[in-house]
Amino acid sequence: MPRLIHLNGPTGVGKSTIAARYAAARPKTLNLDADEIVRLIGGWREDFYGTVDLVRPLAITMAVHHLSSGHDVVMPQLIMRRSERARFAEAAQRAGAEYVELVLLAPVGVVVRRYRERDHHIDHVVEALGGVSVIERSCDRFAGYLTPESVVIETAGDDVERTCAAVVAALSS
Repeated sequence: MPRLIHLNGPTGVGKSTIAARYAAARPKTLNLDADEIVRLIGGWREDFYGTVDLVRPLAITMAVHHLSSGHDVVMPQLIMRRSERARFAEAAQRAGAEYVELVLLAPVGVVVRRYRERDHHIDHVVEALGGVSVIERSCDRFAGYLTPESVVIETAGDDVERTCAAVVAALSS
């Protein structure tokens, strides 16, 4: 059964990096990074949230199509509303696939350091929202988002391979 593997977590925790590595090691797995799709729409820098509103349904349609073809989709996407998680789960169900959410977390200091060291095309949006303070708030907000069923993978170290291995192990259990 194909799976929609949703990598969730705060900005800077490593979702996109892990998704890219995961998909690269698994033929025909789609790395559905919505932030990359956002960049394909003209004017996205001036109206990021309006563009995201256009991209989410498009990304879900892409996921359903790919899952329906019998292949996995890995989607690195920050969400903190359970209603959004339900939309992803419903999309997987429509495609006859399984939905798996893995939450990547790290101590706030590690996430902030990773954010400062990276060069990501949406960082100007993060900066406009408050930069480091918005990242700190999102790290704090995840405690309220998690449920007892949440699968959390701690990514405190900078060992990407270890995090990938933890993701694979979580998906195998």
